[in-house]
Amino acid sequence: MGADRPLTFGPELMSRLKEIVLNATFDMKGGGSLVVIEGFAETYMADLVEGRKLKRPIKVVAACGNGTAGAFAPEVLRRLGAKVIELDCELDHSFPRYNPNPEDMEMLHALAAAVKEHGAEVGMGFDGDGDRCGIVDNEGEEIFADKVGVMIARDLSALHKDALFVADVKSTGLYMTDPVLIGNGAKTDYWMTGHSHMKRRVTEIGALAGFEKSGHYFFNPPVGRGYDDGLVSAIAILEMMDRAPDKTMADLKRALPRTWGSPTMSPFCPDEIKYDVVKRAVDHFSRVHADGGSLAGQKVIDVVTVNGIRIVLEDGTWGLVRASSNKPELVVVVESPTSEENMRTIFAEIDGFLSQQPEVGEYNQKI
Repeated sequence: MGADRPLTFGPELMSRLKEIVLNATFDMKGGGSLVVIEGFAETYMADLVEGRKLKRPIKVVAACGNGTAGAFAPEVLRRLGAKVIELDCELDHSFPRYNPNPEDMEMLHALAAAVKEHGAEVGMGFDGDGDRCGIVDNEGEEIFADKVGVMIARDLSALHKDALFVADVKSTGLYMTDPVLIGNGAKTDYWMTGHSHMKRRVTEIGALAGFEKSGHYFFNPPVGRGYDDGLVSAIAILEMMDRAPDKTMADLKRALPRTWGSPTMSPFCPDEIKYDVVKRAVDHFSRVHADGGSLAGQKVIDVVTVNGIRIVLEDGTWGLVRASSNKPELVVVVESPTSEENMRTIFAEIDGFLSQQPEVGEYNQKI
């Protein structure tokens, strides 16, 4: 890469990579070429809406945070038949209003305010490079990306018998327990968190769609082309709403079974030891499962070990322990479809184990 010493992770790495790219101090090794395709923006937009048209003009606030999606989202949604209110759709690489991230509270608050002001049916917030689409319902409330995924899976599984989906291990357990998905014959494979892992898995097993808690969705034909695109996600959501004209976005959200879930909790753990700590957790909880044991007063019916360990109890309550991909931390998430008490009890079991590991430090937040 044109470097004369090893790169170490952190700010130094990013600064040096920037210098290498800007100064072109790299060896192409005879590979790579640039091909310019004229009019590709129009080709892209036309492909997105080909054969698609809403039956009614759904009123949408499209918030682009001055990022890339601003060049495409308003036009594509209008061609689809939506009535579009633009919010920060002018391209500006300085991002003067807020961080273009549909998980950023400032962006969500601006989107929610616009939805209420204009009486929109849904608010759609696109991230800076346009591969994610966050949702605010008609009441101005955010719907977390994994729950939106369940809503889309309900809609698609009604159209595609025995549909197969992929969800990352941090996502809600509703993909497995939702009675509508079960009734539609849908199956969900929980897989490793991360863009490349999810996209590859969706392709490998021929899933109709993959949903990551971060908001990256991967749709295979006939919905998409296998990669994550916030506009494909937006179209899938609008088509879902179009097929349910008597329900608002908030109604569709409230139709999901209630769950009690935690935020992502991250106890400190040094990079050089975090994977070893997770292996101890995998060994410990897998042994409980193999021995027919119980946690939180319930039998452990399954463990998913593709990315850390996700422990599933008989009522659908689950808890996850994995290593952060990019920080000296562990990742802990818990959820219960039955009660807040069960959610807290499974967390107590996991936290009790982690507290016995001397390398595990303070949490960034706790329930």
